[in-house]
Amino acid sequence: MPIYEYQCQTCGHKLEKLQRMSDKPLTDCPSCEKPQLRRLVSAAGFRLKGGGWYETDFKKSGKKNVADSGSKDSSCSTGSCPAPKTESSTGTA
Repeated sequence: MPIYEYQCQTCGHKLEKLQRMSDKPLTDCPSCEKPQLRRLVSAAGFRLKGGGWYETDFKKSGKKNVADSGSKDSSCSTGSCPAPKTESSTGTA
């Protein structure tokens, strides 16, 4: 069941309510008791269950991060990447 957020348009009181999707939205504010409660749009929370969601599920041969598996320079994984090579033109005449 999702958790819905509500805010009263009159007094500004905010609350969260665990409801079924088929339940009707709340209308009466528990603080001021006026029918000015509106449902807010908020980010949905979710939980990843099962195998394959965590870095530890993919570890092979002691590698710390799966994203670094294709990296040629292992020093980049420690945060000490070499500076990129750039072409510099020397303006000697």
